[in-house]
Amino acid sequence: MGAEEVAVAAAPASVDVAAAPLKALSLEPSAPVKAPATATAPAPAPAPAPAPSQAAAAAAKVADASSDRFDITTGKAEYILPREQIEPQTYYLSNLDQNVAMLVKTVYLFEAKPEKKEDVSEVLKTSLAQVLDTYWPLAGRLALSPEMKLIVNYNNDGVCFVEAIANADLADLGDIGKPDDRLAQLLYEVPGATNILDTPLVVVQVTKFKCGGWSLGLSMQHSMFDGIAANEFIKAWGEVAQGKSMTISPVFDRTLLQARTPAKIEFPHHEFAEIEDLSPDNRLDTSENIVHKSFTFSPEAVDELKRRVAAEAEEGVEGRKCTTFEALSGLVWRARTRALQMEPRQKTRLYFAVNGREKFVPPIPAGYVGNAIVLTFCMTEAADLVDRPLAHSVRLVQDAIRLIDDGYMRSAIDFFEMTRARPALTASVCITTWSRLPFHVTDFGWGEPVQTGPVTLPDKEVILFLSHGSQRKSINVLLGLPAPVMERFEQAIKL
Repeated sequence: MGAEEVAVAAAPASVDVAAAPLKALSLEPSAPVKAPATATAPAPAPAPAPAPSQAAAAAAKVADASSDRFDITTGKAEYILPREQIEPQTYYLSNLDQNVAMLVKTVYLFEAKPEKKEDVSEVLKTSLAQVLDTYWPLAGRLALSPEMKLIVNYNNDGVCFVEAIANADLADLGDIGKPDDRLAQLLYEVPGATNILDTPLVVVQVTKFKCGGWSLGLSMQHSMFDGIAANEFIKAWGEVAQGKSMTISPVFDRTLLQARTPAKIEFPHHEFAEIEDLSPDNRLDTSENIVHKSFTFSPEAVDELKRRVAAEAEEGVEGRKCTTFEALSGLVWRARTRALQMEPRQKTRLYFAVNGREKFVPPIPAGYVGNAIVLTFCMTEAADLVDRPLAHSVRLVQDAIRLIDDGYMRSAIDFFEMTRARPALTASVCITTWSRLPFHVTDFGWGEPVQTGPVTLPDKEVILFLSHGSQRKSINVLLGLPAPVMERFEQAIKL
């Protein structure tokens, strides 16, 4: 697509804080650590909560059925503040932060370390207060600006911290890379929080197991940081917990990614366009009877997949040097489209995020705290995808990656400024890859976690790529589909 001027009509400025946006798509010097500043606030008055999601209902059902095997006792919530007094103020969020207003929930499992005599909860609370001296916006809350855009209102609300006790051993959880509703018990749900404005930006739950091991459950607001920035925050927290200096110098200036004045929309942004469902019964939007499964690709399987792409490659297709992400994305997009039995002329779209840090001009500084990922997409008709070789779908993924440069990203930022558009999900799927994020090297003084992973099961429009195995060289593909569609997907994804 060329750098042409595209006319866009401005949309009303509004933010629906109760609506669920695209989901996972799926963050000091080593001086003596002071006691954390805490504010033990009473829980908000319970408010009518929205109807539980299918995943939440399933989790509750499993929890009830297995309470004698896995039970969590949760203590009283505390609110951790920075040690230093910080004046109330507001903090700007860029347009790249606006469309990802959702909680990303992860869990880290740590084995017992007998030589460690400190109480893990106290170490984490104390070091969290210290690291918040630098990362103070995390102790605020989301709010709406006069322009009806999300901002952070810092008013000494604090980060929510809860300690819990499990009646099980860490090993009882098994492989958390597989769908497991019990993991939801390792994260604290703030009572009465009905939307993103009610919820702390970071919620921490430390769960101690009978074996001496422990888990760290984190619920973090995606508007505050993408995966890279979140990992940097957790790394900094771990360094402070060990009495070390932070090796990262955070950059909080999000005006680096402000919209231009006047806005300059130079590309058509079809990632936000609605796609018509051509199926006779609108079945592409059904959310009934969703089942979740994960499919593990070993390094050998990935190599075989790349060889297949190379063998099928047509002239001009870069399949011979495709990356793991490109090969897997092409495979699962094609298999999912086939499994959904889309009409031949049905438009089908694949979304995924590209790290823009090095692609902006000038590049975004190292340590940037915020979202510097930009959504790209590829779109074609279902017949074009399923009737042509796999190498064709891989080429479409490669073309979408090449689309992302400074001009396109700045145009996307300006497009949101004018339209407040959100990605449309009909006949679309979003791939979120966590396989390259180094969450597994997190260390608070108890060594690296033995397992890490997301807690929330993805919606049917989302596919997660997760590292797997003891060496984390395999990749788990986790997704949810209606049961009969999942059966067809299992066949379509076979190499």
